[in-house]
Formats: sequence, C-alpha cells, structure tokens
Amino acid sequence: MGPKLTRRDFVKAAGAGGAWLALFGLAGCESDASVRASTPPARVGQTWAFRSRPDLAPPPVEVTTPARGTAQGYVLAAAKNGPGEEYPAQDGTMILDNEGRPVWFRPVADEAKDAMDFRVQRYRGEPVLTWWEGVHGGFGRGEYLIFDGSYREVARFGAGNGYEGDHHEFLITDRDTALIGIYGKTRRDLSSLGGRTDGVVLEGVVQEIDIGTGEVLFEWHSLDHVGFDESLYELSPDDEDAFDYFHINSIEVDGDENLLVSARRTSAVYKIDRETGEVIWRLGGEKSDFEMEEDARFAYQHDARRQSDGTITLFDNRGESMDEPSRGVALELDEEAMTATLAREYTHPGGSFAIFQGNVQVLPGGNAFIGWGSAPYLSEFSRDGELLFDARFPDEVESYRAYRSPWKGLPKDRPDIAVESGPADRVTLYASWNGATEVAVWEVLAGPGPDGLEAVGSAPRKGFETTIALRTEEPYVAARAKDRSGRVLGISEAVRPRR
Repeated sequence: MGPKLTRRDFVKAAGAGGAWLALFGLAGCESDASVRASTPPARVGQTWAFRSRPDLAPPPVEVTTPARGTAQGYVLAAAKNGPGEEYPAQDGTMILDNEGRPVWFRPVADEAKDAMDFRVQRYRGEPVLTWWEGVHGGFGRGEYLIFDGSYREVARFGAGNGYEGDHHEFLITDRDTALIGIYGKTRRDLSSLGGRTDGVVLEGVVQEIDIGTGEVLFEWHSLDHVGFDESLYELSPDDEDAFDYFHINSIEVDGDENLLVSARRTSAVYKIDRETGEVIWRLGGEKSDFEMEEDARFAYQHDARRQSDGTITLFDNRGESMDEPSRGVALELDEEAMTATLAREYTHPGGSFAIFQGNVQVLPGGNAFIGWGSAPYLSEFSRDGELLFDARFPDEVESYRAYRSPWKGLPKDRPDIAVESGPADRVTLYASWNGATEVAVWEVLAGPGPDGLEAVGSAPRKGFETTIALRTEEPYVAARAKDRSGRVLGISEAVRPRR
C-alpha cells in the first residue's frame, strides 16, 4: 500500500497532471452489462441507475445507427410502457444526447399517469418545454404543462368549457395561444348504424385557448361537419363502448391561418376555416377532395403538418391488414387541380409497423426526424431518405411522438453528488446535474469543512453522471460545474464520503 497524500500533496499531484484523479465511464445499468451504443437491445429488468440520483430510473436507449450529418440539438421523447406491458423503468419526459444518454429526465409523479407529446416550443418569445400529463386510455384526461430553461413551471392548464384535455395535441401558436384536441362525449341516434337511439359518441373537438387567461377563443366540433359515413370504423357490436368515429390526433396552423386537423378513424386530413369552422377540403379518406396518386394514399395517419415548401407531412401508420410498413411521407398538393402526389417517404430499415402513434418533424436543412410511436424507434433521415441516426427503446417502452431540437438548460437547484470512500484514502465521487446542458468540466473540491473547500483537480463531464476517483484525507468533498469558458455554473453541497 502506497504512502498517504495530504491535501497539499494532492493539489501538487493534480497540478502536475492529476496523477491521482481518474475519470471513469458512465454509471451502468442494473445488470452486468453497461449501456453503450453497441450493446444489444435492453433486456426486461434493465434501467439506468445513478448513484448521485438514485430516485431516477429512466429506460435505456440503444443507438443502433450512430449520428452523422444530423441536425443540431437533443432528442426529446416521453417514455411510457406500452399497453399491458410491465417494465421497471419510470415513465416520464426525457432529453437525450446522440449517444442515447439522458440529459434531463422528469418522471411522472403518479404511476397511473403518462407524459406525452414532449417537445420544445416558443412561448412569449422564449424557448420552453411543453407536454401533456394525465391518465391515458385511448384518449386522455389531463393537463398541459410549460417549463422554462431552468425547469420551473411557467403554466399549467386544462381544457375549457367543462371538457377534459386530451394528449394528442398541444400546439403553441404565434399568438401565444394553445391549440388542443378533446374527445367530447355526446349522445346521438346510432340506430342507422345498428346502435341505440341515444348512443354515446366521441367527437373530435378543437379548442384554441388563451394560455394566460384560460379563455376559450375558438371551438370546433367534428359532428357539426363530418358525418358517421366518413368513418372507417364500425360501431362496437355490444354497443358498450363510446363510438370513436373520428379520433382527432393533430392540429396544425396552415399558412393562411386556417387549421389542418388529422382524424385517424376517417383516414383523412381536414382543412378547417378558423372563423366559421367549415371544412374547406378533405385530403384522403372516403370523401377526399383530392385525387390521390397510388403511392400518396395513406391510412390511419398521425401528425399532419404543413411545411415551408408547401408539402404536407404526416406519419402514415397504415392498417394491420395492409401488409405494408409504416412510413413518414411528404405530400405535394396542387390545390387548383386538386391532386396529391408523393414528394418524399421515409421508411425504417427494419420494416417497422407502428399501429398507433408516431410523428414526422422536418428539421432545419431538410432532414426529417421520425418518432415511430408504438414501435420503439427514434430516427433521423436526410431529405433523400438516407438513415442518419437510429435509436431504440426496449420493446416494452414507447413514445407517442419524438423530436430533435436545440435546447439550453440551467437548473435552479444544485448539482448532485454521491461520495464513497475506499482503502488508502481513496474516494470515488459521482457528479450529475439533471438538465444542465452547458457543463463541460467537473471541478473537485475538498476540505476540512463545508466552508473550507479548495479545488483539488478536475475532470471532463462524461454523460449524465461523471465518476471521478481521487485520494484525499479531507473529510468533506464537493463538485463544482463549469462551462467550456471556465465560468462556474453551480456547486454541489459538501458531503462526507460514505464509509
């Protein structure tokens, strides 16, 4: 066993190259295998585990195609167990780097709830994180959340006029209003469909809400404009379930300020007059106003968006009986000739079929990021369809949508550390700061008390949790986070090593 080092000796060693300061890899999973981009898909029972944040247990993400030529930014997803699945990882909102490692994770507080549609938007001129949180079962009953760059809540609100807010859409407009979707229960005569004269129907409702006041500025009801004859679904034989004939799943502001509304169960996208609520045109479905070329046809779609080049993108789920993989598509519309043609498509190399959920995000520069919904993949493609990045959750985990976006976060709380002692004054420090995107270096401090700490060395940040080994006889240790310029961002509490 070598000689002991005093704090002064340690400082000398650190200044001479940090002979006693060693950086190790990421904390591993709760299994024998650590999480790396080259590892096989995660096994049931696996979660991320961090000594400095034992309260966090997000699901691992395996990167199967390393990022190259991708757009700037992090990957955002809201992990949740698939229907009927039991998996030990926590559900919640996740920001991930290109290696699939967590940057920020916020588990849902209630296991009965889910977080969905997690993304970066702008509110009052500032980038914010937004998502829906609530109880989900076909349609949602919950609230809409907005967090700022310090991860503090800016706003939380629900639907208006006595409705419950659904998870399928939460879009902040340039007016600082929110467009949300609702599944409204109402009664209708369903005898023509073989049902009751007072049957229960789920209609699609669009609300535009003033986020600051909660006032409902606009409300649209599908039953006022779209009949049962457009639905591709039949009434339940036992007539016990509400007839979900429309199934609204996205709302978009078109270039002329009117709205695009996607309905899964009619396999159609509707352009809605924002003033009168009238249907301007239908794209797809049983009553399409556009002549659809064969390869432009879609079914049971999600996430219809107008792009800057005039195309409309959507996630084409397709049906179980179609024997074709799901895909992302960009459709070229000629609104004079009323024709629709396929401009681009994006398919997963594994021939993935996503029966539910999914989205297509067009990125600056023309790449497309696709969340595969009920299939556990997150992918980025070039404009020409080349796969530039691919990652996956375990089979038991899914994300309703997924995005890539630039984000800068600086939490209001302090960095977290755990410190363990070993033989010969060896100490291992685990440092993390959930959501801090600008940390480049962890500086280690040691001293006789919390108020008498001195820097004894530093190590570059490595993933969510950085592991640093050192030797010191001092009873207190802390970690200080610095950015690339050396500016101090935050400092942890001083703690005694656990013996």
